[in-house]
Parts: sequence; structure tokens; C-alpha cells
Amino acid sequence: MAHHNEEEGSIGTSMRGVTAKEHVFSFSDEGDDGHSVQSDDPTAKFALPVDSEHKAKVFKPFSFAKPHMRAFHLGWISFFTCFISTFAAAPLVPIIRDNLDLTKTDIGNAGVASVSGAIFSRLAMGAVCDLLGARYGTAFLLMLSAPAVFSMSFVADAAGYLSVRFMIGFCLATFVSCSYWTSVMFTGKIIGLVNGCAGGWGDMGGGVTQLLMPMVFHVIKLAGATPFTAWRIAFFVPGFLQVIMGILVLTLGQDLPDGNLSTLQKKGDVTKDKFSQVFWYAVKNYRTHLLFILYGFSMGIEMTINNVISEYFFDRFHLELHTAGMIAASFGMANFFARPIGGYASDVSAKFFGMRGRLWTLWILQTSGALFCVWLGRATSLPIAILAMMLFSIGVQAACGAIFGIVPFVSRRSLGIISGLTGAGGNFGSGLTQLIFFSSPRFHTADGLSLMGIMGMIFTLLVAFIHFPQWGSMFFGPTSDGRKSKEEHYYAAEWTEEEKLKGLHEGSLKFAENSKSERGKKAALDGASTPPGNGNPDDV
Repeated sequence: MAHHNEEEGSIGTSMRGVTAKEHVFSFSDEGDDGHSVQSDDPTAKFALPVDSEHKAKVFKPFSFAKPHMRAFHLGWISFFTCFISTFAAAPLVPIIRDNLDLTKTDIGNAGVASVSGAIFSRLAMGAVCDLLGARYGTAFLLMLSAPAVFSMSFVADAAGYLSVRFMIGFCLATFVSCSYWTSVMFTGKIIGLVNGCAGGWGDMGGGVTQLLMPMVFHVIKLAGATPFTAWRIAFFVPGFLQVIMGILVLTLGQDLPDGNLSTLQKKGDVTKDKFSQVFWYAVKNYRTHLLFILYGFSMGIEMTINNVISEYFFDRFHLELHTAGMIAASFGMANFFARPIGGYASDVSAKFFGMRGRLWTLWILQTSGALFCVWLGRATSLPIAILAMMLFSIGVQAACGAIFGIVPFVSRRSLGIISGLTGAGGNFGSGLTQLIFFSSPRFHTADGLSLMGIMGMIFTLLVAFIHFPQWGSMFFGPTSDGRKSKEEHYYAAEWTEEEKLKGLHEGSLKFAENSKSERGKKAALDGASTPPGNGNPDDV
């Protein structure tokens, strides 16, 4: 029976347990000698060159080819739409606060609420992706959270405003499904760039909404509506965008390179993993918790800025609403290139210095961003404030891209949960910084920005404590233990002996083989001269 299953060949497509005899179910692959191995099986044909897990080895952002590039575009546009909805209120706060008689504390608490809900939804989304697939998770969240966006039109007081912003914020969990989707579709050598583009272009919604919502507001006002009616009608725009994207994801998306998760499970190509096991291997990995904190002071700070920056320029420099919105928009719009640059820098540093290069890149970018945040708070003129904001934007957003150049390598089996926990860290950090610095009259907004930057620099030091036994850390190399220094040992350790006997870990072994690029150029050359027998740990 085991021999029969081996001949049938299950596909290593998921980040969960798989039966995974990828080398038999061939398609277009490259062997160790670099030559292509062609298959006559039409189901194994892809528009992009793929590796042994059927992950794309090239990234073509102007392509909509199924399944890889289509998943990429559906993922980032979904996240982009949710970012617009979540921060749609921020540029209209000067109007909304007059309509609802909001105090500074009310506005600050609503800002905290807008990102707090996603702490829980991002944790849940990680499990949904691992167990049900990214397509269902993305589509259902888009459509289930759309009514909350529409509800903003009927808010009558501060309590209602806070509650609705809290519920809308749940949709930010689409970031988790987006990063998970790209991670199962693209190989590790380019994952920093791909995740950087997906996350950055999605985050760009925070900038677009600073332009879009004031523009929609003014158009509705010109049509004859009063200001207090115009802002309410404006919220129907992001609500309808979510519904449309939910339908598109459900009808056009595909969970994995080889098909939808439920279909592959019915065929027996992918096994259903146990939530308890997936969750356990995610939370027991200390790197998960460090990335949770680090993302809290990169993406978390960015989301905080999305909530306060327009009002900051409006009040501090006495600007018009649309002018403050345009300046604030430039912060979010920088995501178009800043986050991809961070991901690309992570990939390039890994090419030469391996995982240690990725860690150093993260520390440099995030520390720089936090330093410019301090400068933004100290700026006393509009030109200097804009310059500081843009440099701060580039640094912190590039750091977000660099973080998700690391996340896919922390675990293969629990990628969804770890992506969810890391993403939740961003919301936690945003809620924390808004609660401390921007939710009461205790600090002026300018002082809050500087103190937030100092806090970010301190917590970024945690990068130094991330160590992979097979690759090392910022200051230390890989372990000297020959067995533990192998990628196969690290990823196979997530499976029990019973599961290994069933062959469920073989997808992890294939991933381990592909992740040897994280050794860096010199280590890879040294490893190439190692006899094959030395790279086969006994316990895999």
C-alpha cells in the first residue's frame, strides 16, 4: 500500500502535513545539475518556472497568470481594500469629531479600537489558512466585515463610533492570508521581494484612503449634501469595494499551486493537519514571539501613524483638510516601493550572507525608521516635518518587508499560525503605542511621536536574539552540532516519529532542501563539496 501511494505521488504544496512525494509528480523542475525535467502530465504545467514544491521561482508583477501571480494580485488587492476601510475615518476626523462631539480621548480610543480587533482576527486567520486555505479565509472576511463598514454611516455618538471602528478593524486579518498565500506560491529565494510587494502594496491603502475619502467627501458635498451627511455617505465606497473583492477572490482564487485545499484533501494529495499540533509548534518556537514584538514596532508604528498623521499636520501646521490629507497620504503611498525594497534587500543580503544577512538588514532598517520617527516629533517647520516623515516612512516600511523575508523560514508546518501571530504583533504594537502616547492629553502628538521612536529603537535590539541552529544569528554562526546544523533536522523536528513513519514530514524535507540558500554564498559553496551521505540526519 505504501508503494502504491509512492507511485501515485502526493504534492508538496501546503505548509501543513502532506503525504508529499513531490519528486514523482513532476512538471517542470530543475535538478541539481540545472537541467529541466519535463513531464507529460498536463496538470503539472505552470506559466512560471517552479521548484520541487511547485512554487514559482520568478516574480512577474505585470502578469496575472494562474495560479501564482493571480494569487499574488488577489491577495494584495484584498488587503489594500481592507486598509482603505480600516483607516477611512482618519482623514475625516476633523469633520466627524464636530458631528459626534468627540474628545481627544474618544478619537484616541477609537484609533486603538480600529487596530485591536485585528489582534484576534489575525490569530484566527493563521489557523484558517493552515486548515482551510487562504482563499476561503480572505473571501469570507472581506464579505463578513463589509456590513461593519456600511454601519459607519449610521453612527450617532462616541460609543458607536468606537464600536464600529473596532469591528471594521477585523478585516486587517487579510494581511495574514495575503502573506500566507504568497509564501505557499513562491520559493524562498524571492519570498522577501514577493511578500514585500504584496504587503507594501496592500499597506498603500493607508495612503490612498487619505486621498480617496476627502475626495469622495467633497464630491458628495458638491452634489448638495451637508458636511455631516457627506462623510456618512462616503463610507459606502470602501464597503462596496470589499464586497466586490470578496466575490473575485472566491471565484478566481486558488489555495495552492496544484489546486484548492479542499479538492486536494479529497483526492488524498494533502492530509488534514491537527490544529493542536500546528498551534503547538508555532507557540513553542521562541522566534515567533520575538517577531511578534518586532513587527509591533514596525507595522504597529506604521498603523499608528495612519491614525494620527493627518490630524497632526492639520493641527500643528494649521493646514486645510485636503492639504493635510495629501501630506499624510504620502506616508502610506511610500509603501509602493519602500516595503518591496526591504524585502528585496533581505533577499540580496541572504544571497551573500544567508539568514544572518536578513537579520542585519532588518535591524538596520527598523532602527533607522525609529530614529527618523524621533526627528519627526522634533520638527518645527513643515518642510522638515515632511522630510522626516518620508525618511521615517521608508525605514519602517522597508523593515516590515524585511521581517516577512524571515517569517517563512521560522516554520514550514505552522506557517499560517506564525504569520498570524506576527501580523497580530503589528496590531498589538499599534494599539499599545496609541494607548500610551495618543489617547490622552498627557502627551502632545509631537512628543508622542518622538517617544514612540525611542521605544521602537529599544525593542528592535531583540533582533540580535533570533538564532537559527542551521544558519546562526546576527553575532553568532550556526551550531557546531553536525546533526542540528542541518536544515532537515530543524524542519523535521516539527513532526512526531509516528507522523514521520507515515511520510507526513516529506514536504518539510523538500522545503529544507530548498531553504539551503539561507546559508549564504560562502556556506553554500562549502556545502556543495560535502559528500551526500553527510547531509542525511538519522532522525528525518
